[in-house]
Amino acid sequence: YRTSGHFPYYQDSQYPPLVERDLMKKLADEGCSCSELSNLMSTGDIDGYMLKPMNCPHHVKIYASQARSYRDLPLRLAEFGTVYRWEQSGEISGMTRVRGFTQDDAHLFVTEDQIADEVMGCIELVQTIFDVLGMHDYRVRVGLRDPNSDKYVGESDRWDRAEEACRSAAAQLGVNWSEEEGEAAFYGPKIDFVVKDVIGREWQLGTVQVDYNLPERFDLWYKGSDGENHRPVMIHRAPFGSMERFCGVLIEHFAGKFPTWLSPTQVHILTISEKHKQYASEVAQKLKDVGVRVKIDDGDDTIGKKIRTHRKMRPAYLMILGDGEMNNNCVSLRSRTGDQIADIPVGQFLSDLKEEIDNKISEPSLVPKPKEN
Repeated sequence: YRTSGHFPYYQDSQYPPLVERDLMKKLADEGCSCSELSNLMSTGDIDGYMLKPMNCPHHVKIYASQARSYRDLPLRLAEFGTVYRWEQSGEISGMTRVRGFTQDDAHLFVTEDQIADEVMGCIELVQTIFDVLGMHDYRVRVGLRDPNSDKYVGESDRWDRAEEACRSAAAQLGVNWSEEEGEAAFYGPKIDFVVKDVIGREWQLGTVQVDYNLPERFDLWYKGSDGENHRPVMIHRAPFGSMERFCGVLIEHFAGKFPTWLSPTQVHILTISEKHKQYASEVAQKLKDVGVRVKIDDGDDTIGKKIRTHRKMRPAYLMILGDGEMNNNCVSLRSRTGDQIADIPVGQFLSDLKEEIDNKISEPSLVPKPKEN
């Protein structure tokens, strides 16, 4: 983290190292605060362990673990990696600002002439995710360095090339975008997707960053077609950003009424009486066999109470099973809005539901709304 430059900029938000008890007691006796303990890591060897504050240097070390050729590039390394930041207690908020969060982090190591295609590929991935989720209210921000700030690392000519690569990619998006000075990371410019939630708040979610500086700091290289060593360019990609923040925004975006394919449980099966338990179990197994997420309520409550209870959980469908359904090998359904349809053959329901899930239809559609007079 010292080599990458992360430590000087994030030392106040890093957890102190996990070191031997005697050393911790000595430091505590000296009156060191949490941030001061982190500052002690500025020089010298660190004995013990640290909670990982970011993924970038770790992917760099994987790249550097063996010799690389131009034939290996682009090399894309990705992980869902949990990182930890010591956020101040007043800044913590629900799922959107937490001290431990998981990033869908990827780092792409590319040649300079691969930058444009790889950045566009990253952007298209972010746009695809937002489109599938129905999150269309977003803007694109190209974060540039602030010429009056000294927080940035690297040579000016590298920054110029990286910023131009971001501008060029944003211009090809086909959506409105803007430049904002001071929004770049300390090591390079970035393209941010800023999403507006249902109450108008803006959240930075997906991000793509072009980085000439970390490859220089870690002395990364690859053997070119000319037999000479060349410096790769690093692209940071996180389509979701923080998974916790993304899920929090997503829950509010749908107000808990997720499309069928995204619902935590897609079908809740409610039995009318005890004698329908076996049939409910058989239907549930058929649903599970095709990948449907199912919950069964075969308890002793009345069907009316079960319906009221499970509607609050907002599954895509409530399935009611009684004598008629059991005797005719069919099911009856209710949608979230209370609309109903009876006596659907089990096979037809399985087929229609699978099609709805596979096509990622935005609203549950298997229960028709009643026709207006």
